[in-house]
Amino acid sequence: MSMFESAKDAAKATGEKIGDWVDEQKDRIGDKADEIRADGEVAREEAELKKAQADRDAVEAKNDYKDELRD
Repeated sequence: MSMFESAKDAAKATGEKIGDWVDEQKDRIGDKADEIRADGEVAREEAELKKAQADRDAVEAKNDYKDELRD
């Protein structure tokens, strides 16, 4: 094998390693984005739940007040 072919093989192997590293980083970034998206969804659902509970409590308080006025 000539020196040129050895250098060519080394460059090819290096290129493949870099390509593999880039693919791995892309996957990691995608995984992190999915995780952040899921956390945002959970936070949104928790906020909706708190709002629904507050609305429920307000309606109950209003109805209790009305009941007291009727008595």
